[in-house]
Order: sequence, then C-alpha cells, then structure tokens
Amino acid sequence: MAQTTPDTKHAVDSVGWQFDNSYARLPESFYARIHPVPVRTPRVAILNHTLAESLGLNLRTLSQAEAAALFSGNVLPDAAQPIAQAYAGHQFGSFTMLGDGRAILLGEHITPDGNRFDIQLKGSGRTPFSRRGDGRAALAPMLREYIISEAMHALGIPTTRSLAVVTTGEPVVREALLPGAILTRVAASHIRVGTFEYVARSTDVEGIRILADYAIRHHYPDLLETDNPYLALLHNVIERQASLVAQWLLVGFIHGVMNTDNMAISGETIDYGPCAFMDTYDPNTVFSSIDHQGRYGYHNQSRAAQWNLARFAETLLPLLHPTQEKALTLAEEAIHAFPGIFQNYWLSGMRKKLGLFTEEMEDIQLIETLLTLLHKHQADYTNSLRALALEVLPDENVFLDDAFVTWHTHWQARLSHQPESMQSSLNLMQKNNPAILPRNHRVEAALTAASEQGDYAPMHRLLAAVATPYTDTPEYLDYRTPPEPTERVYQTFCGT
Repeated sequence: MAQTTPDTKHAVDSVGWQFDNSYARLPESFYARIHPVPVRTPRVAILNHTLAESLGLNLRTLSQAEAAALFSGNVLPDAAQPIAQAYAGHQFGSFTMLGDGRAILLGEHITPDGNRFDIQLKGSGRTPFSRRGDGRAALAPMLREYIISEAMHALGIPTTRSLAVVTTGEPVVREALLPGAILTRVAASHIRVGTFEYVARSTDVEGIRILADYAIRHHYPDLLETDNPYLALLHNVIERQASLVAQWLLVGFIHGVMNTDNMAISGETIDYGPCAFMDTYDPNTVFSSIDHQGRYGYHNQSRAAQWNLARFAETLLPLLHPTQEKALTLAEEAIHAFPGIFQNYWLSGMRKKLGLFTEEMEDIQLIETLLTLLHKHQADYTNSLRALALEVLPDENVFLDDAFVTWHTHWQARLSHQPESMQSSLNLMQKNNPAILPRNHRVEAALTAASEQGDYAPMHRLLAAVATPYTDTPEYLDYRTPPEPTERVYQTFCGT
C-alpha cells in the first residue's frame, strides 16, 4: 500500500478543515465507526478548486501526491471521525436494510460563513453494511457523478456536489476489470428517507424522535418554534421534494433510481447512478438498465416522489399526534397535498420557460399542446424551447406543422396580455431554458476517453461547457447538437 509521511499528514491538516462531527454524536445504532481501506497507488483524476474555495479550503497548497492521499482516504484530517451511516430503503418498492456499503462520512466541515457540509468518500472500501459488495467504485461512474452534479449546480438545481475524484491503482470487478476510483461528495447531509426507515425498524420511538430533532436542527431550525415541529418537518420535506422534482422535469432530467434511500431530507439531488437528460421529448423516457417497468421514468418521477414521501410520513406517525388515528389523518392530508404542490412548481417553471409573468387558466392547455407537438415530432426538448427563447425557429418538422403555427399564434396573443415587453419575456425565457446540458452521448464519450485512454481533455471541455448552461457561448455551440442515431444512448447503468 502507499506509504504516507508526517509531511503529508501536516499538509492534509493545513488546507483549512473545520470538522464538528455532530452525526457521530448520535446513538451508535445509527452508524458504524470505520476507517477507509487504504489503496495502493492513488492519483488525482480531478479536483474541484472552485468548490473547495467556497468551502474555505485551499487545495492548491497540496501536491498531487498529498491530494491523492487525502481524497483516497489514505490520510485523514486530524479532526475527522469516519463513520458508515446506517439506512434502509424501498428499492423499486421492496424494503431492504442497507447502509453505506461503499461510502464513509469523514465528518461535517464548517465553512468560514458557518455553513455545515458532509464530506464523504464514495468507493472507499468495505464496511459492515457492504453485504456481498466489495466497497469499491469504478472510475467512469464516479466521473459521471462529478459531471452531472456540477452541471445540476450550474443549472441552479439543489444537489450534492463533487470535490474530487482519485484513481486507486486497483481494478474493480464488474462486467469486466475496470479502473477503481474514489469520489469525494459534499452534501448538506446524507440523511435520507431511508435513514428514517432504518431507525423506525431498528429502534424505538425515541430513536425516531432523536433523528427527527437532529434533522430539524440542521435543515429546518425555524420549525423548532412551531406547535408541531414534526408535522412541520413533514410538510417542509414535501415542499422541497415537490420543488426539486419539478426542477428535474423542467430540464428533462431523469434520476433513474428514486428509491427511498436516494431521497435526501435536505431536498438535494443525491446519488447520480443511471441518471440522464432527455434528448427528444417523450414523457415515457426511461434510461436506467434496471428500471424494467419504467417505475422511475421521466413522467413517473413526481408519483415516485409522493410514494417515497408516504414512507417518510409513516416513520413520523408516532411523533405527529398521540392518537394514532389523528396522526394518520395528519399524514394523509400532507401526502395528498403533494400533487398540487408539485403541479404549482412545475407550472410556474413552465410559465417562465414560455416567458409568462402572469397566470391565466388557459396556460395549462397552452403548455400541454406544445409538449404534445414536441412528442409527436420527436423534437429535441432542450433545443426546441431554447429556439423559442431566441426567436430563431429552425427548419424542423415540429415548427413546420400547421398545428404549431396555430399554437404559436395563441402563444403570441397570450404574451400580449402581459404588461411586460416582449423583450422582457425573451429574457425570462433565456434564463430558464438552458442552451447546454451534459447530453448523454457527450458524457459517455468523455467517460470513455478518461477511463479507457486516460484522456481527460473531453471531460474538462464538457465541464467548461455545462458551467454556463444559459449562455450561447460560441466556443461550445457543438454541445447543443443532439446525438446522431448511432450516438444515441438508450441505457444507463448504476455503476455498482
């Protein structure tokens, strides 16, 4: 294994870490204390210096070898208290006791402005929750998470982020021998719906109360002053998830594996496995190779979220009200409100994408008619809406359809009902219709180059392109091009 020196340890501790580790002070049934398994020859694949600086960390003081030692887990910061978190999950509807089988939480870093972020190593070796897994990760899936999470951040969608990826110098066995890697994930926390499910199944009501109180203190502190903070917690998590999933749909994002262990209480997008962005508009789009029934397809994501939130509500029942019947009524009322909350967020977002500042009853029909036309002509979702925002309609079937001409006339009339100018509407549309997304064929090409040829140039260029998604940068116009038929990605994979 790679040897470390006192100088390396000193360098790792000097970058600005401020760990607190409050989760490690919760009952020990919530986690297992364990160190990352050292790796042979770690090397830096990519470092996110912009994210590091926002966290108050100066990674530029580290040599490549020192950074590799840190982000492989071979050397840990002094104040880190590494743990693997316990959680459960309904995976495609079936309940399973899980836990961090290949991830270790180093601790919670406090930024100079007082914000708290989990620092987690993913792919850092076996833990007590690994079951039959090897606890490792392959390079391509870790780079995928890095690319997509950074793109989501640039789009303004709540997300975990990626601080680093290092290669391990050790192969992992999947469908073939693949280069191993470890990703450093930064998150508001890693508390999931599945965390509550685990505690509800494995401890008493007091355990749920402890976890709920912790979640409220860290994510929703204003709720401490409410009459029923646990009911307020349920309502707030519902609100954030409705907003989050609506934002996914607005940019054509498909998570792919919306199990309850992949739904964060914080409202961040978490666990980028078989995720992808839709090219041609089709509400039935499914990419994930393991989602055989389309449970987590594009148009099913809001329903999946409501189902997951119902499981969350079940864990809170003992806290919602002393009377079981009343607790169940409160939970059902909260869950049944989800579709309306989601619809409001989605409709508000679609209005912005069409330059609408005001609300009228006919807006839903206007939006649905456009989407029906996009679906009929298999039009590119992102480019079609961006074309409307730029008032430059390409010579494509959807825009030549008489039905579209009629729709366009109605849309123009609708815009004229507003006090805002046409230019204001176009500005609003350009801020809400991205020009560039990490299209699947571009992502796959970058991952292949990096993992198979050691060429990271395509990945760096892709990251630069998606960093300004709402700008038509001439240098990156080629990233707006939809895939050719031979380039289309029909399936994406979990990477586990």
